[in-house]
Amino acid sequence: MGRRIDGHGIDGIDGDSGERALPSEGLVHDRHWATELRSAIACAGSFLGLLLLVDAAAGTSSPARVALWSGLALLLFLVLVPPRVTAGEGWLGVRGPWRTRLVRTDRLVSVPTKGSAGQRLVLRDALGGRVEFDPRILTANPLLWHRLDTDVRISASRGSLRQGWAALGGLSERVDRETALAIFKVSGLEE
Repeated sequence: MGRRIDGHGIDGIDGDSGERALPSEGLVHDRHWATELRSAIACAGSFLGLLLLVDAAAGTSSPARVALWSGLALLLFLVLVPPRVTAGEGWLGVRGPWRTRLVRTDRLVSVPTKGSAGQRLVLRDALGGRVEFDPRILTANPLLWHRLDTDVRISASRGSLRQGWAALGGLSERVDRETALAIFKVSGLEE
């Protein structure tokens, strides 16, 4: 059963049938996701190839061991596969290997960060939705950040956003810095 966002659901998401057909108009995606997915596939495939090669060289290859190594390579792939972050007007979705989580970004309640070494951004909305992802996705995708920032301002103007201003301020500075550095690099002004 899909999570019902409001009386009508989010545009394109049917709360009664549980369908996750996200609207395609005005969507912003993580532009580096496909590259990271290919890297995860290459890593898992190389790992499987290496294990099968070592097994064959040792003369210990058997169907049971091939199944075991394939299972380990699949597990490695599932650990490495990146979440796909997609945003539209008023919502943000994070699709992992098992399911898609959605949050209403125009009704955010809190935006804290979690962890110190591997920092995570946690978005919570007034309807109980919660998504968690690496904030570096936003710094690498200024359009995704702009979509989220626009909706965060709507949440703030409605008075629902109560926590997370410090995290958003620091994130905004990082996005601005990364974008400026990218512009300088492309224009040849970076030393």
